[in-house]
Amino acid sequence: MIELLAPAGDLEKLKIALLYGADAVFIGGTNFSLRARASNFTLSDIAEATHFAHERGKKVYVTTNIIPHNEDMDGLLLYLKALEERKVDAIISASPLIIDTALKHTSLEVHLSTQQSATNTEAVKFWHELGIKRIVLARELDKHQIRRLKEKTKADIEVFIHGGMCMSYSGRCSLSNNMTDRDANRGGCAHSCRWNYDLTLDGVSLSDHSFSMSSKDLEALEQIPYLIDSKVSSLKIEGRMKSLHYIATVVSTYRKLIDDYTKNGSIPDFNPYLIELQKAENRLTSHGYLEGLPGVDEQLFNKSSEQPNQLFVGLVISYDENTGISTIEQRNYFELGDDLEVFSPDGTVKDFKLDYMTDEKNEITPIARHPKQVLKIKIPFCVEPYAMIRKK
Repeated sequence: MIELLAPAGDLEKLKIALLYGADAVFIGGTNFSLRARASNFTLSDIAEATHFAHERGKKVYVTTNIIPHNEDMDGLLLYLKALEERKVDAIISASPLIIDTALKHTSLEVHLSTQQSATNTEAVKFWHELGIKRIVLARELDKHQIRRLKEKTKADIEVFIHGGMCMSYSGRCSLSNNMTDRDANRGGCAHSCRWNYDLTLDGVSLSDHSFSMSSKDLEALEQIPYLIDSKVSSLKIEGRMKSLHYIATVVSTYRKLIDDYTKNGSIPDFNPYLIELQKAENRLTSHGYLEGLPGVDEQLFNKSSEQPNQLFVGLVISYDENTGISTIEQRNYFELGDDLEVFSPDGTVKDFKLDYMTDEKNEITPIARHPKQVLKIKIPFCVEPYAMIRKK
């Protein structure tokens, strides 16, 4: 069975990802991780994460994927030993030193990061023979190249299927470093490629339009059946800094697609999955490299694609079956009379009209306008913790 791998920026997101259908999650610790601005996990958090995942038969991978300088290496072995003690299922690394240290001095399973740019069979064989179990392929391969590569190797292969694409080869960018002194390869990317730029000569603009250098985000719904048939081991969603609603929606959608294809052997219509994904997306998407070399339509040269999405209005904390009252945590503005829906961890969606709402003092309130306010609302059917309330 192919693995669906999801991102988690903190413990709450980790639980959401696993409850909504991920088989495994990848997280960043406080050391050696490329997402310095994500809510990185302490060693205590990692212990709780692995316990929560393993109770459900799922896995936790920890990123140790920076490209380190000498000053970044202090405490490496101690940290790897600490991860081993907390029973993480694997680490994801790009640095030969981190890889070598883990393989020689711990029992940790090692996955090769996409930042090593594994694009050919011989490179995959090299790393696999060194002791690395899984190779996270470079993102510059199309689906046919992936299949041919997988046919010639015994290594587990992981493929990126959804999330932000980097304009640099395999994410190895120095633009942020040069422009802001924030090293993208050591966890500080400022997303400089997404800024707007003007082309000038001697202070005079040469164009009426500014431009950016970023690509559309990746969305690989239609390529999933091909990748499953190619016998890759894992399909990865990116987005450790994304919202709970984004993670739940994207994970749940790909989970359903994978299960439907595995059960039925075909997907006659991708539109229902696409419609569901669009409830969480706020950037334009494309197939990236999976269908061949990206063209102009896969880029965002002269327009911004951010489209704020405020459909997610509440997270269920609990439900009283006797009264039909659910305690929720507010996330976006909504009010009495709104048509809402409950999006549950099992992927089901049920509608209702909001006709009753009180605050923590049990006082009737017609409007929910305060982020993370705890409210009580009436829902005419049973709901479970971590279900999400959305506007229709």
